Amino acid sequence: MFNDERASWKIAARLQKKSLLIAVNCLAGLAIFFFGYDQGMMGGVNDSKAYVERMGLGYERNGTITVTNTLLQGGIVSVYYLGTLIGCFMGGYVSDRWGRINAFAFGAAWGLLGAALQCTAMNPTWMIVSRLINGIGTGILNATVPVYGSELADYESRGMFIAMEFTLNIVGVVVAYWLGFGLSYIENGTSDFQWRFPIAFQIIMLLLLIIGCWFFPESPRWLSMMGRNEEAMYVLKRLRGAENERAAILEMREIEATVELEAESEEKITYFHMLFGIGQENLHIARRVQLVIWLQILQCWSGIAGITMYAPTIFKIAGFAAQKTMWISGLNNIFYAFATLICVFTIDRFGRRWTLWWGATGQAVAMFLAGGMARGGINNPDSQGSWGIAATAMVYLYTFVFGATWLTVPWLYPAEIFPLKIRAKGNAWGVVGWSLGNGYVLPAFSASDRTALTSIRSLTLALPYVFAAIGENTLHVFGAVNLLSIPIVWAFYPESSQRTLEEIDMLFAAKSPFVWAAESKFKTLMAENPEIGQAHQRHGNVDVEKDLLAVGTIHEETVSRD
Repeated sequence: MFNDERASWKIAARLQKKSLLIAVNCLAGLAIFFFGYDQGMMGGVNDSKAYVERMGLGYERNGTITVTNTLLQGGIVSVYYLGTLIGCFMGGYVSDRWGRINAFAFGAAWGLLGAALQCTAMNPTWMIVSRLINGIGTGILNATVPVYGSELADYESRGMFIAMEFTLNIVGVVVAYWLGFGLSYIENGTSDFQWRFPIAFQIIMLLLLIIGCWFFPESPRWLSMMGRNEEAMYVLKRLRGAENERAAILEMREIEATVELEAESEEKITYFHMLFGIGQENLHIARRVQLVIWLQILQCWSGIAGITMYAPTIFKIAGFAAQKTMWISGLNNIFYAFATLICVFTIDRFGRRWTLWWGATGQAVAMFLAGGMARGGINNPDSQGSWGIAATAMVYLYTFVFGATWLTVPWLYPAEIFPLKIRAKGNAWGVVGWSLGNGYVLPAFSASDRTALTSIRSLTLALPYVFAAIGENTLHVFGAVNLLSIPIVWAFYPESSQRTLEEIDMLFAAKSPFVWAAESKFKTLMAENPEIGQAHQRHGNVDVEKDLLAVGTIHEETVSRD
């Protein structure tokens, strides 16, 4: 059958353990690569003379593009983020109701339609509508992909699994930047091909995604929630490997116990209920929603938008010409991509909290030094170049630390902390925080300031006005926000590393929002519910046949109660 996870044509029938997990991560990584590419693409598009004239944004004179309708240009770029906001709610609902794989296909279909419309756009209205549709597709995928990855990965390497996906996110940004840079030399930047091809290039990724996703296994946790326990067990065994059958059995036992607990309440939980904490107050869903929203907002205000916007000014202080600035920006993006590999190897070893702490500390240092050195260059015109080069080094330092820490954790955490039956909806709230943190108004940039468009396309509404008012001191504000985030994470964000998704659900049972209360209540609940956390017993010497019998007994008891 088409819907049977045990079908011989599915990848899980041919691959298992590490090879299957790598294949799964390639699928998820392709979706996240598309996300990064889509973010980076518009920088090159906005530099195209043909695009600017086609959309009525401005004119080109003596090789310089002048944008006269900055509101329209900003609207075309930022409506994409409105689409992601709409799409994440759609994606969360579809993923929880019809499955992660169906949500993959649903999001890819929206993205495919949007990309096809964009690359054929003939006027601003056409472009705006197509950007909105493309954003909806991205939002659906963003709400689904981290959840899918977290539910298939082993609890000991779940962070690594997601971090690898976000390495591909930045690789997507890098590919978009250098593709746009290379195409700018075609016919001196006057060809329609310069802006239509980068948009059309997305279609290849989306076609691969929409065709390929059907060959991949559905989340075993979602399958169990739908009562398809035999298929869920099959997928788990393939993911953990034939030699680790015990690990799959214990994990399945834990999943079934959690599904049974959640099934005791038939109360419907909508986005409205989640936001305002209506119903199932003991689960403290509203608290979790606030945590993921504010973690994403803190990520945005840790300074990635600010350092990206102010970088052209710093490069100007250093005396770099426009062409050299573009090279420096492109190399910084490559440096950024390599930095994400640090997170791949440290996020599970040191945990989410320590990753955020050391990241915030490093980012604060880079922000304070970048702001101070920029002011030094302004106050000392005779040695301005040296000050500017030092400030440029701080830009590199900031993006390095951000890529190694804060880039990934705010996307991983929402996929871990929500109950199974609303996990995708919960992850959607994280996307909401990201959209709100970035804002919806894009300031105007000239072609020479293109670096400000390479990784943040929709900048916070207030940011252009803040920079206009206090200049480089804005970077000091971001430095202070980083320092402020350290006690916030310490007090309110419990550690999720090295815990199963089923265990993490119990971390939020305490009435108090503070971490120490959460950990205390967690220990009590774990003692009262020994069936949760059994995955940690995988290395013990227990009879596999006995474990199989236990899983079957739990399943029979669950069915009989239904």
